Amino acid sequence: MAKERPNILLITSDQQHWNTIGAFQPELSTPNLDRLVREGTTFTRAYCPNPTCTPTRASIITGQYPSQHGAWTLGTKLLEDRHTVGEDFQAAGYRTSLVGKAHFQPIEGTEAYPSLEGRDYLHDLAFWTNFHGPFYGFEHVELARNHANEWLVGQHYALWMEDKGYANWRDYFAQPTGSMDPHAKFHWPIPEEIHPDAWIAERTNALLEEHKDKDESFFLWASFFDPHPPYLAPAPWDAMYDPGTLTIPTATPGEHDRNPPHFRLTQEDDPDFSAYRESGFGIHGYHSHARHSEEDRRRQVAVYYGMISLMDKYIGRILDRLEELGLSDNTIVVFTTDHGHFFGQHGLQAKGGFHYEDLIKLPFLVRYSGQVPAGRVSPALQSLVDLAPTFLSMAGIPVPPAMTGVDQSAVWQGEAERARDHVVCEFRHEPTTIHQKTYVDDRYKLTVYYNRTEGELFDLQEDPGEIDNKWDDPASQELKKELLLRFLWAELGKEPMPMPRISHA
Repeated sequence: MAKERPNILLITSDQQHWNTIGAFQPELSTPNLDRLVREGTTFTRAYCPNPTCTPTRASIITGQYPSQHGAWTLGTKLLEDRHTVGEDFQAAGYRTSLVGKAHFQPIEGTEAYPSLEGRDYLHDLAFWTNFHGPFYGFEHVELARNHANEWLVGQHYALWMEDKGYANWRDYFAQPTGSMDPHAKFHWPIPEEIHPDAWIAERTNALLEEHKDKDESFFLWASFFDPHPPYLAPAPWDAMYDPGTLTIPTATPGEHDRNPPHFRLTQEDDPDFSAYRESGFGIHGYHSHARHSEEDRRRQVAVYYGMISLMDKYIGRILDRLEELGLSDNTIVVFTTDHGHFFGQHGLQAKGGFHYEDLIKLPFLVRYSGQVPAGRVSPALQSLVDLAPTFLSMAGIPVPPAMTGVDQSAVWQGEAERARDHVVCEFRHEPTTIHQKTYVDDRYKLTVYYNRTEGELFDLQEDPGEIDNKWDDPASQELKKELLLRFLWAELGKEPMPMPRISHA
């Protein structure tokens, strides 16, 4: 029998490659994530619904795909009338809060689409002194928007730094907000005690203590910014890993010869992506990926790993406090990220319209004492769109019928082998020119592009490195037809049904 009213603690990183947990990657040290591996279940086939921040984060709280909730790419917003999981938890008597990165809204706003996370508000510290919600179903929020030293710094994080006695906090952030060189690389001179990781851990723990004191059930999201670039970490984390000893992924010669054109363009020194530009705004990943020196790439990976290890330290502080407060046994802890990251795989860096496993597959750990098997590794397919319905189901709260994610509670608890036989990942980064969807099942991956005849078909069993694109392979055409049909079924199957049928006419 499930325990009554479990608490929910969701811990996320930002843009973390699936294979960056020390328990499975010996070049990396993550003792606290390793603790979750030992004490919970690792799901090795977890995927994002979109490999960019706003769409996938909106999917986490709505239980819907980006094509359904409407926040379809960066520079859009999740409209305030969308139903979120926090509303369901509040209706059931839970306290709901978010500390760290939200990114449900863009950095610019208009009269028609105002943005609370936009530059008009970011640096208005008087506003943030008095605002803690409500915000998308979270009754209490403490927010920031910057990655490392970005000029976007502000909001509650800036207030916290001032409370810590750092009136000079702008010295550690880029122009025009601060005075630091925006092109600084690798070493970030910020004192660790005011690093964003320290802020998120401290404020998360303060909320845990409040919930304990008041005997409250809670849904709490601790949303870390690292290891999203820029590659910056304070000492000693920036030098924790020796660049010369790390395994640095590279492209396989000729692997993009059979891929769609935008893959090949990334390997040119001065590619022309003008045909893909439609909105007039930046398009992530559609540029040269070939301009990094070997030395630079090695140092980037070393600092990326250092950022993960630093974050792991502060995740450990949250887990420790949860245990000290006696809340561990009745709290479901999930650790994951919003999407993956390239650091050389296939000759690519960061992210974009390249649906390799490196970008769309995620680290995904679930711990719930006595309910989720400890030390288990499961290949059951997961999607971040499943988090909302699964959290509600685990808490015994009805799942709204408009949610299109899958309830994974029986899978998490080891009572069922699977709840899915496929996942779908979307990427619509421009209205028509960058619009693709990927279907993934136990063995195969198929990617289709709007109004284009090229695509990708990979056999993940025989070709786990995704080198041999069989889209145009004559011997694979029957398989492609079958997978295209399965993809169409998947699209039909994920259409929302906001209410049941209640009469014959």
